Amino acid sequence: MLPEKQNLNQTMLDTNQLASFKQSINDLSPLQLAWASGYLAAKAEGGTSRAVATLETTTAVQTTLTILYGSQTGNAKGVAKSLAAKASAEGLTVELKSMGEIKPKAIKNITHLLIVASTNGEGEAPDDAIALHEFLSSKKAPSLEHLHYSVLALGDTSYEFFCQTGKDFDLYLDKLGAKRITPRVDCDVDYDADANTWSTTVIAQAKEMLESESATSNVVSLSNVVSTESQYTKQSPYAAELLVSQKITGRDSAKDVRHIEIDLAESGLTYQPGDALGVWFDNSASLVEELLLTLELNAQEKVAVTDESLTLVEALTTKFEITQTSINFVEFWANKSQAPELIALLSDKTALREFAGNHQVVDVVKSAPLATENTLTGQEFVDALRKITPRLYSIASSQSEVEEEVHLTVGLVQYQAGEANRQGGASGFLAHGVNEGGEVKVFIEHNDNFRLPADSNTPVIMIGPGTGVAPFRAFMQEREATEASGDNWLFFGDQTFTQDFLYQVEWQNYLKSGLLTKIDLAFSRDQADKIYVQDRLRENAIEVFSWLERGAHIYVCGDMSRMAKDVEATLLDIIATQGKLSEEQASAYLKDLRNAKRYQKDVY
Repeated sequence: MLPEKQNLNQTMLDTNQLASFKQSINDLSPLQLAWASGYLAAKAEGGTSRAVATLETTTAVQTTLTILYGSQTGNAKGVAKSLAAKASAEGLTVELKSMGEIKPKAIKNITHLLIVASTNGEGEAPDDAIALHEFLSSKKAPSLEHLHYSVLALGDTSYEFFCQTGKDFDLYLDKLGAKRITPRVDCDVDYDADANTWSTTVIAQAKEMLESESATSNVVSLSNVVSTESQYTKQSPYAAELLVSQKITGRDSAKDVRHIEIDLAESGLTYQPGDALGVWFDNSASLVEELLLTLELNAQEKVAVTDESLTLVEALTTKFEITQTSINFVEFWANKSQAPELIALLSDKTALREFAGNHQVVDVVKSAPLATENTLTGQEFVDALRKITPRLYSIASSQSEVEEEVHLTVGLVQYQAGEANRQGGASGFLAHGVNEGGEVKVFIEHNDNFRLPADSNTPVIMIGPGTGVAPFRAFMQEREATEASGDNWLFFGDQTFTQDFLYQVEWQNYLKSGLLTKIDLAFSRDQADKIYVQDRLRENAIEVFSWLERGAHIYVCGDMSRMAKDVEATLLDIIATQGKLSEEQASAYLKDLRNAKRYQKDVY
């Protein structure tokens, strides 16, 4: 027999096999057939998919529960991963993805959807959620009457547009005809309890629906491989050693900026440039003492915190926010004290948010003392406080350079409240609350929305005034270690050259070696007229646009409220002017950069 004839016979189905195959696919939907064809094609080529796939045609299989998350700093991603694990443990077939990993039009192919969405800045969608967010509110959005969904929204009540992105998704899906599995839940920064309750409820409801539907339909089940990750997480942090806490601003600087080095030892924790380090902290002992004395409460009074019984002093030190004040606490204290000035704030949400943002808990209490006959228990007081949440800091090192260490650039938050010096919770802890050699509880928060280009030949523009320069130190260490050939341009600014030029020697060495192609500096107080990074961008408009036109990625890190907005406005102006584009066309240009992951922000 000729080889060609033999191979042909070996690859053909016999009549019975073909009939059986046709019967097995007869009831599959077009979407399921499309998946099956791709799967079989991959098998024919001897390839393997990144996902573990099984083709099931029995009547007992389950349809897929899709979980999409929109996450800027990693909180929504963490909740979504926990949700997926719980759903899988209940026997459900789960597909977990970032909103940035799907094409917006693919929403029409989903039947059961859970959304976990954080809100970025002043009511904006996270970077990975922007495309889907815009699509669902556009005229291109399809009818979704077949879709069952629920939304968990993460936010911060100190912002005006609390949980706005989650609210938007809920509204858009409802308008498109989708049906809620359970009502939307809006979570504040202390979201664990609410998120767990929502997860339990929605999984039970979804399971009932999916099992009912899968009992009467044949489906293709596609299960994703769950990646192996470190055992150390936000809920179970690693107890690391603080190696270095060194002030790197000058003696006469108005700022106290620290270079922090932490030993990850044999934790197995790994990170990439662009990731953040989560830091848990204890409140200052002197601040706790001041608060207890002001309240005239017994430090040893027992209080219940979730499922623990702690002394009041322990609870205030390790469990509750007292350096940041929530508007809920101000409302509580206004009603408790009946102080006219606080009562007046309750009818003005903007003034209430501003007051909460500018006063620590002890100063709120001092501003409106309780009347002698008005009693307060320790339990009542802690019940009105928010739980401590870890602070996230952009990592200022590459493991290619520092191996089992992680470096941070931390600005100490401090200000005067009368005669008292107030400091931030985590920044005060890292600067003064723990000695070198002491313990810091940490975890890695991966940020896939802030990554170096995959192609090392790609030029990058880095805009990071003040402590916003931190991730760009990591970028340069990584580019040097990997011998990346792409050009690198840094825009850095602060108050003064002599006192505030963070990592000055390192940047000068990178310039000397040629790794740093160009650096532009903006020290606002070194001359009569203040100069900022956006001014340096504008001065270099022709070259900035030229870099963008040859494929540069542009990164912005630092202050969200002013700097990032001013920089973006300047970029839009540069694109419009240099590209001879209209305002609308310039916006579309920048939007395309963002969608292509060429314009990325890490702002706070």
